[in-house]
Amino acid sequence: MTKTQFLAVAATTLILAGCKEAAQPEKEVKVETLPEKVSYLLGFNMASQAKQNDFEINPDVMALAIQEVNAGGEPRFSDEEMQATMRAFQTEQNAKRQEKVNTLIEKNSAAATAFLEENAKKEGVVQTESGLQYKILEKGDGPIPTAKDMVLAHYRGTTLDGKEFDSSYKRGEPATFPVSGLIPGWVEALQIMPVGSKWELYIPGDLAYGPGGKMNPATREYDIEPNALLIFELELLDINPEEKAAAEEKAAE
Repeated sequence: MTKTQFLAVAATTLILAGCKEAAQPEKEVKVETLPEKVSYLLGFNMASQAKQNDFEINPDVMALAIQEVNAGGEPRFSDEEMQATMRAFQTEQNAKRQEKVNTLIEKNSAAATAFLEENAKKEGVVQTESGLQYKILEKGDGPIPTAKDMVLAHYRGTTLDGKEFDSSYKRGEPATFPVSGLIPGWVEALQIMPVGSKWELYIPGDLAYGPGGKMNPATREYDIEPNALLIFELELLDINPEEKAAAEEKAAE
């Protein structure tokens, strides 16, 4: 890795990692010209990313590095030292992230276990061998999908604390899915669920998004935490609706 490449990687890493606290300017700084605005935006973006990460930058050292680059100076470290520093930094950051993930996994697994144990005792709740639980709200008498089918369904998904993270009801129209392309809890439930049914599903983390959870790429925050139990209201409306529509259209010709 060259010095130029290292600086590019370091800059990108710092922007992504951010810093906990930005140094307060000692005097009023004007932001009027194009270069001033660009400089401000670069700093603002870095500070915004800082809130999403746990790496603390020393603002004095960073200012020193910028001053030296602007003055035409050379990096204070050799290529080998730069590479070793970045490897150590990345290893440390990965360890911190994994520690946080492990904490979430333990917390959510314990909460799910406690909930499912109590929920299984409730009237009408059925538990399968996999650990999936469901309750029949409305009993349908239509056909049952297979893993090869597409399904038309209405659904509402919440986390254990009642936070809604997705809803076709809210969007005002049902959704079409391939059965085999869904989370394991849905795949299992749909293959025992007749069309016309409405069930409440209680899906443990290993049958939902597992230890990886579901990250929002825009905010870099979890929409669904690792190993989180999910609760769905699922209404199965139809099987292979597009094929049926195509067949009906052809028959009408």
